[in-house]
Amino acid sequence: MVLISLAQFAGATPKLRPALLLAELPGPYQNLLLCGISTQLHQLEPLWDELIQASDPDFPSSGLHQDSVIRLSYLHATDPNEIRGVIGSIELSRLQDLLRRLSDHLRP
Repeated sequence: MVLISLAQFAGATPKLRPALLLAELPGPYQNLLLCGISTQLHQLEPLWDELIQASDPDFPSSGLHQDSVIRLSYLHATDPNEIRGVIGSIELSRLQDLLRRLSDHLRP
């Protein structure tokens, strides 16, 4: 989990937000793939997004302060220099599940 300034809906001013590092991408430009994290739990897309709650074993290590949605539809490619800081991590099994969902969706 990292902090990065991300664009807001409808072109609003970018805001410092938590995001999950999904993968390093090849090439010299925008070589980190992130997905945004939101506290707007009503935005949860079942079987797609991931809810992380205070009762989850990896919540304390995530660096998040409240229940949140890891939003696979909020993808962002960026340069590592845009990362403002690391706030924590999630369990490897949760990350692998998110990557599998994304990969399954992209596969023809």
